[in-house]
Amino acid sequence: MSSSHLSIFPSHKLSHLSSHSSLSSLSSFLPSPLAPTTPRPSTTIHCSLRDLRDRIDSVKNTQKITEAMKLVAAAKVRRAQEAVVSSRPFSETLVEVLYNINTQLQTDDIDVPLTKVRPVRKLALVVVTGDRGLCGGFNNAVLKKAESRIAEIKVLGLDFIVISVGKKGNTYFLRRPHIPVDRFLDLGNLPTTKDAQAIADDVFSLFVSEEVDKVELLYTKFVSLVKSDPVIHTLLPLSPKGEICDINGVCVDAAEDELFRLTTKEGKLTVERETVRTPTPAFSPILQFEQDPVQILDALLPLYLNSQILRALQESLASELAARMSAMSSATDNAIELKKNLSMAYNRKRQAKITGEILEIVAGAEALI
Repeated sequence: MSSSHLSIFPSHKLSHLSSHSSLSSLSSFLPSPLAPTTPRPSTTIHCSLRDLRDRIDSVKNTQKITEAMKLVAAAKVRRAQEAVVSSRPFSETLVEVLYNINTQLQTDDIDVPLTKVRPVRKLALVVVTGDRGLCGGFNNAVLKKAESRIAEIKVLGLDFIVISVGKKGNTYFLRRPHIPVDRFLDLGNLPTTKDAQAIADDVFSLFVSEEVDKVELLYTKFVSLVKSDPVIHTLLPLSPKGEICDINGVCVDAAEDELFRLTTKEGKLTVERETVRTPTPAFSPILQFEQDPVQILDALLPLYLNSQILRALQESLASELAARMSAMSSATDNAIELKKNLSMAYNRKRQAKITGEILEIVAGAEALI
């Protein structure tokens, strides 16, 4: 049996493979144990080459998905911001009309239900969240703000009720039965006047029937592509000037908007920003109303309430999309880094396997000399 194995390796082919020459020829391929090596922060990956290939393919597919979600979110942010800006001239003009009518009614003793300030015994809190995840800490920031506000209301000794808007908020409050919730509302992909009217009708009936004395709206205000702030606005009673103010009485309507558009840069899609200032039209002081100012006010206040809720829903949607775009951008960067580390580990493991096979061949050849 041994002679048959020896016949496979002729002596004239192995004569040049001495112990010294074989090891010296492999020294160029093997790392020197005395060579200084820099420590690497990456952790050691213990798996086979096939598992590494599968993980690299999986990370590549994940990178494609997150890159696509980032671009889709960027396009939707643009549309959401255009919806906010296009509706702003109507809201601005409506504010001027309401302010002018209110100034005319200052001398008259007229009771307007939506502007009547009552001692607060019970408060309604409208919480607007998103319908989907994968948007970083967007929903968590809103819900933490809601928990903080509820704690403040309890400290003041007031009763409260919550109106939840959005699937994430609905799931959150359903798991907490100790928080009283009046209604659970879901939104579609794009807020419409019908969605805003459903919320407006609910808060209108609660306030007019004096079940609640104050209505606050908690939503995420869009500031920029990388920043959005959860804010609380006093929705009812309306301020005399018809402006949306926060719980401290500070009116926070912004005159500037930041819009985004998709462009190409170095062969890749990217996002550029531009600042747009919406001019506020001047209200004519000589404008006369044919109808009774009280009738006009009763007709305009529900319309204005609807428009402000719709605007808050659009701002929240823009903030959610911007947060999703930022989260998907970070996920794409992490996928690229992970793919790089896995490829490096795969190459090292493959090279180590090849080196081991060469050493086995050399050791077998030396044993036959």
